[in-house]
Amino acid sequence: MIPSFTNRLFRTCGCLAAPILAVVPNQAQAQHPPVTLAVEIARSAPAKQVKDYSNVVVWLTSADEYGDPVPTSHSTARHRNPIILQRNKTFEPHVLAVPLGSTVEFPNKDPFFHNVFSLFNGRRFDLGLYEGGSSNSARFDHTGVSFLFCNIHPEMSAAIVVLNTPYYTVSDRAGRGSIADVPDGRYRLHAWYERSTPEELRKLEREVVISQSSRALDPIRITDSGDPMLAHKNKYNQDYTLVTNPTYKRP
Repeated sequence: MIPSFTNRLFRTCGCLAAPILAVVPNQAQAQHPPVTLAVEIARSAPAKQVKDYSNVVVWLTSADEYGDPVPTSHSTARHRNPIILQRNKTFEPHVLAVPLGSTVEFPNKDPFFHNVFSLFNGRRFDLGLYEGGSSNSARFDHTGVSFLFCNIHPEMSAAIVVLNTPYYTVSDRAGRGSIADVPDGRYRLHAWYERSTPEELRKLEREVVISQSSRALDPIRITDSGDPMLAHKNKYNQDYTLVTNPTYKRP
């Protein structure tokens, strides 16, 4: 089962343009340089050689009004909904960060049925069974973490982190991340990693100042405290029943 700390993880974290800007679209759409960061994950001795620092979510909120969201109007517009694929009995990506109010698509790219459900914090939902080649979706209208599972395949897991700010990133395998279009100012830095405790994550919170000359954050070091997904029940809170697909061979 998912540790109870996920239920305590989150706190809900203007001037008029000059007339000339109204007729110069390129200037009106100019962005700030990205804020860059580097994450390092400290692991126990047996896993110390693993150099995968991916799936750490880092985000910024206003430091002037702690807990209030940064205005999101300029950053939340998207050409398409974010996607988590079901492929090779895996959710791709494993961790997805989205702004509050996003609708996430869950296409099934495997040649058999899948299910997507979440019963933990964030957004509780159950998309039911649907066949390969079809898709389903869910809207995420609460901040927090939604852990995702498939009711057929216990090895499938993922997490969607819903944020009330447009300023966020998810680290890659090298631990690198980049937050786009952050205006100069004072912010509160937050981080989330599924294998860290809430106490450890709270220690990482700090105030940062973003300016034209300072757009690289100090390194973020996170402790790996173990895998919270090792054991979980199906959506009926029962043990999984083994299901085999004899005609399917994983690549």
